[in-house]
Amino acid sequence: MAHRRYRTQRHRIETAAACFAAVADAGGIPLARVPCNRHDHIKRVLDTGAFGVVVPMVNTRQEALEAVAACLFPPRGNRSVGGAAHALNFAASPADYYAKVNDELLIVLQCEHIQAVRDFDAVYSVPGIDAVFVGPNDLARSMHSADGKPPSPEAFNQALADILAGCKRNKVAAGIHTFGAEEARLRIADGWQFIAVGSELKMMVEGAKSVTDALGLKPAGDLAKY
Repeated sequence: MAHRRYRTQRHRIETAAACFAAVADAGGIPLARVPCNRHDHIKRVLDTGAFGVVVPMVNTRQEALEAVAACLFPPRGNRSVGGAAHALNFAASPADYYAKVNDELLIVLQCEHIQAVRDFDAVYSVPGIDAVFVGPNDLARSMHSADGKPPSPEAFNQALADILAGCKRNKVAAGIHTFGAEEARLRIADGWQFIAVGSELKMMVEGAKSVTDALGLKPAGDLAKY
């Protein structure tokens, strides 16, 4: 079983490395959202060529310190030296990569819990953070009452306003996940700078739907609900 898990993990990181290379070769910025705030997860995606990381559920200053440290080489962090493949995506030599990458990586920490919003300045004032990214679903879930009642729209919007103001105070980019182009436009107008729109699945389903609609076909099965 352990051998099977190792093979699966290796296959995943090899696939990720190929994706990072393809994005970089096309002139894009390959970023990786790691599964959780662990040094080995962060190191692995950076060593395989990501230009930066998005770290989920960072709720305390200590967690923010650990995430930033994992991204940066000493003396600014504790990332260990690993290979030379990452330099290829930067079109750099390994020596140039190691000399300059601390100033080139994008470090994005996610604000997904109401306690992190309340402690915003303590958590997200850690030097090295480039952006704070909101996961709206998790943030809203953390605001449910003891009896399971969701937050009011007013309370949720106030939490977002507090995050946006906190980002401005700490001079980091404010980011948020949106669910369509219209919402993305509204957030940009409000001052949010790091925007995700939808998901891969939603984009593929909507693309397929536009074709079937144009042909006058009805989607099969559960596709109609997307």
